[in-house]
Amino acid sequence: MNVDTALPALAALAHPTRLEAFRLLVRHEPEGLSTGELVDASGLTQSTFSTHLAVLVKTGLVKSEKLGRQQIQRADIDTLRELMLFLAKDCCLGRAELCEPLLAELACC
Repeated sequence: MNVDTALPALAALAHPTRLEAFRLLVRHEPEGLSTGELVDASGLTQSTFSTHLAVLVKTGLVKSEKLGRQQIQRADIDTLRELMLFLAKDCCLGRAELCEPLLAELACC
């Protein structure tokens, strides 16, 4: 990942509705959620939520798959991993011991 791909992803997550939807999808990996379930969880109308979902899909944070008559949305864990690595790549100027608390926090959850 580079700045050109990280910035749109970070901008997409900077909106409360999109951030909550993405976090909800991460919690429901690997099975994902239907678009209807996401709309219900958001409390928004279908059309308003679809706009937010389109932003997440465009940035590669969410993958959409047709399953029967439903659209199943899934968090793209590979994109999330790339974004997190991009943010932490130069963590503590290569001094791993300074990043250990962050890694420990991630490992416990």
